[in-house]
Amino acid sequence: MKSSNSLPILLFVVIFACGIAISYFLFFETAKNIAILTAACSFLVALFFAASVKVADQWERVIMLRLGKFSGLKGPGLFFIIPIIDTLPYWIDLRVITTSFKAEKTLTKDTVPVDVDAVLFWQVLEPTKTALEVEDYRNAISWASQTALRDVIGKTLLSQMLEGREHLDDELQKIIGKRIASWGIRVLSVEIRDVLIPQGLQAAMSMQAQAERERQARVILGDSERQIAVKFEEAARVYQDNPTALHLRAMNMLYEGLKNNATLVIVPSTAIETMQLGTITGFTALQKAYEQEREKSKKGDQTLDNTTMGGEK
Repeated sequence: MKSSNSLPILLFVVIFACGIAISYFLFFETAKNIAILTAACSFLVALFFAASVKVADQWERVIMLRLGKFSGLKGPGLFFIIPIIDTLPYWIDLRVITTSFKAEKTLTKDTVPVDVDAVLFWQVLEPTKTALEVEDYRNAISWASQTALRDVIGKTLLSQMLEGREHLDDELQKIIGKRIASWGIRVLSVEIRDVLIPQGLQAAMSMQAQAERERQARVILGDSERQIAVKFEEAARVYQDNPTALHLRAMNMLYEGLKNNATLVIVPSTAIETMQLGTITGFTALQKAYEQEREKSKKGDQTLDNTTMGGEK
């Protein structure tokens, strides 16, 4: 129902004040009975006009019944009614209205109980149908939306519900729109806000997701090892056909290990024999490598000292 506005009250005050003023003038003119009658009539006239004047906002339409029969659709703006004879049972809002609804402990197609919250956006297009075809259209829309949501949940798997909410929104919009189309109401959209599943199932799904991630990690690691093995196999073919390259590579690996770690390195005897490190030639080669590395480091230190002295000067 529409709340009262200030215009009928203002009209009542103005008319009644004018009647009181006239009654006051007549009272001092020795017409006391007429003055009392004028005051009473002014009160009734003010009450009648105040009850007759109605104002509907721009977004409102008013259903008017005259002696119980539909008389017309009023608004927006100023309009008049006949008190007692005319009644205004519905002030219908034509703006977009939101209605929240939910389904609790509803079983999905794979028998999983879920709680689903959704929001319906709808708008009245034909106020006459909305008022005359259904008793309480707001409550009826809420119940129709809730039953449609339960029907959709019962036909959907849990995985589909968690992944494809847009599809469920479209399906709900079609079902609800068909049910309330005859009431002169249009469904604009339906949006599922949240889907709640039992705590035990949440823990199980979390463990499943974690196991799936571990499986993927192991698959990636195995694939990486396979690729490394392929590269090693290709390198082995190259070294097999070129013993000199294999010898140089082995000596370089030993040298890098000694240079970086500066600790004792245990090398199999077969590797020493292969690289000929146990012979005089092998030791001579290592000695030359150490001397060259030492000379490079000394030259670097001397260059750094000269630069420093030049700066100090």
